[in-house]
Amino acid sequence: MDSASSPEDLPHFAEIVVIRHGETAWNASRIVQGHLDPELNEIGRKQAIVVAGRLSKEPKFAAIYSSDLKRAAETANIIADICGLPEVVLDSSLRERHLGDLQGLTLRDSAKLKPEAYKKFLSSKRNGEIPGGGESLDQLNERCVSCIQKIARKHIGERVIIVTHGGVLRELHGHAVSAQTKDGKIHNTSVNVFLISEGGDWTLKTWGDISHLQEVGVLTDAFGGDRTSG
Repeated sequence: MDSASSPEDLPHFAEIVVIRHGETAWNASRIVQGHLDPELNEIGRKQAIVVAGRLSKEPKFAAIYSSDLKRAAETANIIADICGLPEVVLDSSLRERHLGDLQGLTLRDSAKLKPEAYKKFLSSKRNGEIPGGGESLDQLNERCVSCIQKIARKHIGERVIIVTHGGVLRELHGHAVSAQTKDGKIHNTSVNVFLISEGGDWTLKTWGDISHLQEVGVLTDAFGGDRTSG
């Protein structure tokens, strides 16, 4: 991993450290979460404690922001406590993609029970909204990228933590490198670092780092964090 930047190294940038939330029982059971709100399981809490310990050894953070869904907010609160940050700023713009009729189903069951929504979900078309109030990828991108840019403008010259979801992280990666993420998981509590300049230019500094999880472990077959994120 690249070494963390000190604030004096960042006069014209914000360093945005984006963490995927810890594991939930729904991840482990391969249930589509979207905007539904399961909490962390015991492994997820341990993952949050371990990533918080890692971050606490880095140069000071100015603030921590999080999706308001429980799995992210709980992860963020653990990080804030261990890193000595006074409060977590919750923002619904950092939520996972709304996955409409798929939410609460396993992906396998949704293929039978909600075939139209399932087809839209797996489509490569970015403007397709998922039946049942779900978002298109373009809508997700507009929501989360504009939120991150707004946070970065407030924190030029500083480091901040953002806790969010796999689908959001894939959109941030695509915005930073102008390409889709290669196939592969964005694991729970992975560390991903973006530098965002005063002019709004993005640079990807660190992607998918889970070196802190060697002892706690991570479910390689859990739902979410890949192209079928949620």
